Formats: sequence, C-alpha cells, structure tokens
Amino acid sequence: MTKAAPYHDRTCRYFAKPGGENTRAVLKAANARAVEADIGKIVVATCTGETALAALEIMDPKIQIVAVTHVQGFGGPNMQELSDKVRCELQEKGVDVLTCQHAFGGVGRGIRKKLNTYQVEEIMAYTLRTFGQGTKVAIEVSLMAADAGLIRTDEDVIATGGTVSGIDTALLLRPVNSSDVLDLKVKEIICKPAAF
Repeated sequence: MTKAAPYHDRTCRYFAKPGGENTRAVLKAANARAVEADIGKIVVATCTGETALAALEIMDPKIQIVAVTHVQGFGGPNMQELSDKVRCELQEKGVDVLTCQHAFGGVGRGIRKKLNTYQVEEIMAYTLRTFGQGTKVAIEVSLMAADAGLIRTDEDVIATGGTVSGIDTALLLRPVNSSDVLDLKVKEIICKPAAF
C-alpha cells in the first residue's frame, strides 16, 4: 500500500507586471483550475463590466459568475461605473451583479478622510497589498459576495482582483462573511503579478 504524499504540486502563473493586459490569461487559468477542482463559482471584480463580459466568453458555462462592482460614488458623488445597460446584459446572461459597500472601505475610509486616522479595515487592505493590489481586491470581493449571500461560506470559490483595470490575480479560497474575516482561508494562488 502506497502512502499518500503530504503535499500536492500546483502551477502558479506569475505575470511580469500588474494590470488589465493579464485579464484573459487570468480568466483562462481560473477556468482551468475551477474545472479541475470542481469549483462552482467565480467572483470577478469588474468596474465597467468588461471583465465580467470576458468571463462569460471564457468560463465553462457550468461555472456561476458573480460580478462585484465598485460602490456607488467610488469615482465621484452619485457616480456608478457600471452602466445600467451592461448591468442588464450581464444579468440577462445569468451573471449575479453586486454593488455594495467595499469590505475594506466604506465607513472606515470616511473616518480617515474626515479625521485623518486609519481604521482597521484600511490597515488590513494595506497589509494584503503586500501580495499585490489584486490579492487585496480578490479577498475583498469574496467578503462582499459572501455578505450578500451570493456565495456560500462552506464551499470553495475562485476570486479575482486587479490593479487599476481588468484583473491580474486569481485565488482559490474558502470565503467567509466580513464579520469572520480572520477565518478566511486562501488555499491556492492561481496567478498574480510577480512585480507590482
């Protein structure tokens, strides 16, 4: 009888630089890993909807896409980067679209802007950025999607994030609600920028 190895090898793709030019490569790598690991949902960070639309082209049709946008007012008062037209198109194609307060922003960011003092969630965001902006975003959108009930906290998902536009990072993780943030488990790094 052969004893199972106490480890497993996985391929991780490291991009030469961060940014949206990696979007399609991230989605292809995420799709391959989702199919291999029988992951049913992918959480995609998207501002204008372009990344979510690309996910529809690339992801296996059995994988449910959850698109998480910037909060209303992120780019300026009363501004929403995702147009109503694209939101409707995504929803008509079966994508769950979420717009809500950012898990690592919101009230804490408001206090920092007004009182010039950082709150816990922004300190966590800065800490996660030591792995790259995309890692912070992927974890943040998974928290937001779990809080909205769009992903379960007892099933692994793939979460993606990026730097400025598009995506450059994909993580296989076990999500949690934001009130349990320290219990979130990043199980695998599928891809991320090596330089950022």
